[in-house]
Amino acid sequence: MKNFTEVTIFVLKGFTDNLELQFILFFLFLAIYLFTLMANLGLIVLIIGDSRLHNPMYYFLSVLSFLDACYSSVITPNMLVNFISKNKEIPFLACATQMFLAVTFGTTECFLLAAMAYDRYVAIYNPLLYSVSMSPRVYVPLITASYVGGILHASLHTVATFRLSFCASKEIRHVFCDIPPLLAISCSDTRINQLLLFYFVGSIEIFTILIVLISYGCIFVAILKVHSADGRWKVFSTCGSHLTGVSIYHGTILFMYVRPSSSYVLDHDMIISVFYTVVIAMLNPVIYSLRNKDVKEAIKKVCGKCLLKNKGSFQHKT
Repeated sequence: MKNFTEVTIFVLKGFTDNLELQFILFFLFLAIYLFTLMANLGLIVLIIGDSRLHNPMYYFLSVLSFLDACYSSVITPNMLVNFISKNKEIPFLACATQMFLAVTFGTTECFLLAAMAYDRYVAIYNPLLYSVSMSPRVYVPLITASYVGGILHASLHTVATFRLSFCASKEIRHVFCDIPPLLAISCSDTRINQLLLFYFVGSIEIFTILIVLISYGCIFVAILKVHSADGRWKVFSTCGSHLTGVSIYHGTILFMYVRPSSSYVLDHDMIISVFYTVVIAMLNPVIYSLRNKDVKEAIKKVCGKCLLKNKGSFQHKT
């Protein structure tokens, strides 16, 4: 096997070489990133600060917000620097670290969304025993297992990818160090890597999607037993946001990774990967807060307190 340190620095080519377009993209993604951080971290603070949100459903949601903030932070800052810098180089170790963290947070989110589906099933199927069935002895191991699964999956692909030789080229046609564009520039035989990517990502997707489908199948059966229209609508509104987030996230991952390597079109795949790493991280807090009555009431409560505080300060000055 050839020495995999033949290339010590990679170059992230990004979207375009057009300077005007790069500046437009810089401000666009800067706005997206700032909103992502404020929305996700704000949701975490809201859940911690409001006692009405101290239940497993919102603990899962706070972990999801933390993952989205981290996921976006792994990708976006370096991408922003590359938009305004002529030097688009990234060291070998930094590239490996970025890929490891991106795969870790992405895979952990897959497992967490499955755990959230199971949590909704427990809450709706037997609400009276929800606090017992979803006690800390249950939800803490589910969250921990999600992280462990993400770390193990990332470790596998990071080791497998960076053991390859990159003597052919150091230019990565992407905005971050993702697996397919790295395999595309390797001069080693990447068939095993492609099989690992297809089978492991496919297995994780099948496993997590099955949990979601089974959980929501049971929820649908429970909904049929609810006689009042208001009761059914309440259940639908509770689960609708989660189903929306799951559908968008899993749909893009399936399209990106669970397909033959011959069908990769790096320019198109770059846009899709930015969508699920950056844009979805921005959309999740919007999806989960705007369609959640408890979160909206907690936001109104905080806004009301802020208005009263500002009004009191203004009256004191006058």
